[in-house]
Amino acid sequence: MSPRNMKNKLLYITLMLLHSYGFAQSSRWVVQPNGKIPSIKQAIALAEAGDTILVKPGIYREGNILIDKSLVLIGENKPIIDAAFKHEVITVRARHVNISGFKIINSSVASMHDPAGIGAEEADFLIVRKNEFYGTFFGIHISNSHHITVADNTLKALMRSDHETGNGIHLWQCSNAVIKNNFIHGHRDGIYFEFVTNSVIDGNVSEGNLRYGLHFMFSNDDDYTNNIFKDNGAGVAVMYTKNVKMVNNRFEKNWGPSAYGLLLKDIRDSFVENNLFDQNTIGIYMEGTSRTSFKNNVFSKNGWAIKLQASCDDNIFSENNFQSNTFDMVTNGTMVLNTISHNYWDKYQGYDLNRDGIGDIPFRPVNLYAMIVERIPTAVLLWRSFLVFLLDRAERIMPAVTPENLKDDFPRMKPYDFNL
Repeated sequence: MSPRNMKNKLLYITLMLLHSYGFAQSSRWVVQPNGKIPSIKQAIALAEAGDTILVKPGIYREGNILIDKSLVLIGENKPIIDAAFKHEVITVRARHVNISGFKIINSSVASMHDPAGIGAEEADFLIVRKNEFYGTFFGIHISNSHHITVADNTLKALMRSDHETGNGIHLWQCSNAVIKNNFIHGHRDGIYFEFVTNSVIDGNVSEGNLRYGLHFMFSNDDDYTNNIFKDNGAGVAVMYTKNVKMVNNRFEKNWGPSAYGLLLKDIRDSFVENNLFDQNTIGIYMEGTSRTSFKNNVFSKNGWAIKLQASCDDNIFSENNFQSNTFDMVTNGTMVLNTISHNYWDKYQGYDLNRDGIGDIPFRPVNLYAMIVERIPTAVLLWRSFLVFLLDRAERIMPAVTPENLKDDFPRMKPYDFNL
């Protein structure tokens, strides 16, 4: 296990142990319809900091439920908390709160204060686990909080327009967060990070969201690993960030005129490794990206595997597979200051006389037709025409438009076996 993966695992375990230790001496309150304590609000009022509230099955319509002390709320057999589209369902304004085992539904919709299924502010050591969210504006909205865990939840929004739907899991100005094994569907952005540092997004499925499966801004020193981002409106966007580790993710079927598997804008000193980019309009769109490693990725059946803007420099593309893409790579400049080496290209037509597994002549992944389509998008109508065939053959013989230094001098003859 790598040191960084060990760090992520220790962070998750530490958060759980710290939270459990804080409630070792708690009292227990039981809420059930027609019982001695019939409402969650009443139990919160009676409880002391550190107590546990067990909520029995039933439907609880109590308006907004405010948790302003350290408590553990546990739902038995998924009791339903219904805000009837009038309120934020649960609001947390305390440290060491644990909410697990509920079905949380029908928050209000508003653009000024962003109501959520669970909204939390200054709620350090918050744990939200094994809940179902349905029909909420934002699913989970957390701000100004640290050492938090959001794990094993299901979040499904009502299919509204994007201005009537908030994000599934939204974090603002947080640190040391673990977002793990959640399923998010139908929200504006599945997962949204802004000013979030030293955090982990692992094992989530974010699909069918109106805009981004993951939207990531001004959030340094974070990892996102082992996630599936599928069939989202515009794919995944990572912006204005450094030191991000993007490993073992799947970017699939993000189709549309402005869609991509992964958008990288003003990113530096990061890693994009062991990912699958399959059936996206654009696998990776890069702008202002520097000193980032792209290694052991598979680009398969994309419209464009990589769009590399001229503003990108000092990036390394090595040991990747490019298979069945319409265009493997395209750029908007003639001077490309990046390294491309030891990749497999299924369009390579060279030879290997010494049988060392490496082609004897370089491969140029940018062809003339790709450059024309980049400048005149409607030229895509000529794809697979005889005219395009002649243009590309002529460009190979006497290169005049494609960048001279954008080439792989050591193309691999056979694809790597990554088992992604």
